[in-house]
Amino acid sequence: MTASYRTNEGTARIIGGVGTLFAIVEAFYILLFVLEADPANKLFTFVQSWAEPLALFFPGLFRTDSVKLDVLLNYGLAAIFWLVVTSFCARMVARL
Repeated sequence: MTASYRTNEGTARIIGGVGTLFAIVEAFYILLFVLEADPANKLFTFVQSWAEPLALFFPGLFRTDSVKLDVLLNYGLAAIFWLVVTSFCARMVARL
């Protein structure tokens, strides 16, 4: 095994880990929102401050009669997006 292969494999794992972390942040925000956590709470505002920028263009993509369902759909899609995109990128890096 060459050093380059191990470096690419390590880089791919980091990319996958970052994507997983982003998806966890989105999922945690969904959980806090759906369970009606206090929006004034510092944990809620901290998670929200990370989740909203990570959601990219997904908030507002789907509008239903339920705000909770909107958050679930839009931020859930953002979480799936991060998992798919970073997984794809990690595979490409690992093949180099």
